[in-house]
Amino acid sequence: MWNEEQNRMRIAQGDVARAGSPQLHLASSPSAAVKRRPEDLTPREQEILQLVWAGLTNRTIAEQLHISIKTAEAHRANMMKKLRVSNIAQLLKTALEEGLLATHAG
Repeated sequence: MWNEEQNRMRIAQGDVARAGSPQLHLASSPSAAVKRRPEDLTPREQEILQLVWAGLTNRTIAEQLHISIKTAEAHRANMMKKLRVSNIAQLLKTALEEGLLATHAG
């Protein structure tokens, strides 16, 4: 099975190009692509983000908002997907950088 790097190497070497077929052009690095946020967070996701920032667990968030733990987990997972992060530390860091968190400086 080929990975991205092997595909780039094959294309660069002309291995994939055939007479009369269109040339494929890949970015030289994955970071060359512009990252865009696919969607804004919903008001409920913003509310849950604030609770995550406050250090609450999924269980506590679920109890406080009168939702199931699975629903709290789903909201957290959806936020991580929308912000293209893979863990809670990255979620909070990105939310801070994007101005999505209401922090109380003082």
